[in-house]
Amino acid sequence: MPHVLFSPYLLDGLTLRNRAIRAGCFEGMSSGGLASPELIEHHRALAAGGIAMTTVAYCGVSGDGRAFSTELWMRDEALPGLQKLTAAVHDEGAAASIQLVHCGFFAGPRVIGTRPLGASVKYCAFRNSRCREMTARDIEEKAAAFVSAAVMARKAGFDAVEVHAGHGYLLSQFLSPWTNRRRDDFGGSPENRRRFPCLVIGRMREALGPVFPILVKMNVSDGFNGGISMEDAVGNARAFEAAGASALVPSIGFTARTPFAMLRGRVPVFEMAANEKNPFTRLSLILFGKALVRRYPFTRMFLMEAARRVRDAVNIPVAYIGGAVSLADMEQALSEGFAFVQIGRATIRDSGFVNGLRDGSLTESDCDHCNRCVAAMDGGGVWCVSEKLGLMP
Repeated sequence: MPHVLFSPYLLDGLTLRNRAIRAGCFEGMSSGGLASPELIEHHRALAAGGIAMTTVAYCGVSGDGRAFSTELWMRDEALPGLQKLTAAVHDEGAAASIQLVHCGFFAGPRVIGTRPLGASVKYCAFRNSRCREMTARDIEEKAAAFVSAAVMARKAGFDAVEVHAGHGYLLSQFLSPWTNRRRDDFGGSPENRRRFPCLVIGRMREALGPVFPILVKMNVSDGFNGGISMEDAVGNARAFEAAGASALVPSIGFTARTPFAMLRGRVPVFEMAANEKNPFTRLSLILFGKALVRRYPFTRMFLMEAARRVRDAVNIPVAYIGGAVSLADMEQALSEGFAFVQIGRATIRDSGFVNGLRDGSLTESDCDHCNRCVAAMDGGGVWCVSEKLGLMP
């Protein structure tokens, strides 16, 4: 019996060759905010490895939206490298998406050279900084930056964009009651908190036209009391659909508080500290890392119940992400009505993972969820550390 995973799918005018999409996994390969040869090769290899669409992770829509100097930043100077990247991916028969995002209060002050922006004034322990509350003018400027970045992404040859409205970044900071204490039209009620993200999606849809894939990554929960609830998430999903989203990617976690809620598995505190360039953050990780960074044991399909709630709330395609590490896991998600599956660490472990599932040489990933690859992102680029150290078969 043929597997659904390897069947094509039409997403808002884009034909995907199968249902496996590489999730946005910060690569740490964009020194100066530009696509490096290493970044291009990373995504070319993923395309050659059978993925239907690869997602270039974390592209800042403006220079003040970055946490690290190795994050992409969308501007004219970035176009030549990104055009080489999309051409390389297309040559291997895959599609390319790019994750558009602004860090908000989690931005690195030393990286951006100024005080970070946020939905409301908030102290960030990871950055030892306090952001300033965005004005109405700031909101307009950042909405325009998202739209400009999306238009430039299409010019660079990308087949889709993924708006990052989860994980505690700027759009998520407006959605979350924990970071949004505003008293104007952009704060207070759930409807007001989602106004800015919906403004971004709506204007992006107007600029890109009616047939161009706009995926939205969103939280089903921030991972702590006082953050986004499941009820908030259902309302957000419906609002994103109404604003013009093509598909949704339900996720979980808040970078400044619960960064491993999405990843699950080991927390490589000391490896993260070793690669941290900010001396304050490095010392904080060494002294308080185990207390600051909560651990979540890995379990298969750990977001299924919450993802079902989002799937049932909307009429647009919904991706499944979270603990799908085998062919059987992915087939389960697709059999339940999810349009496609996003996978991350399995493809860091083996860029040819999807081809392996297709030809039968693999039935599941042997990634051990050590998360050393997360620490490696800040130390020269993401790679499977366990493999390089000979710790895995």
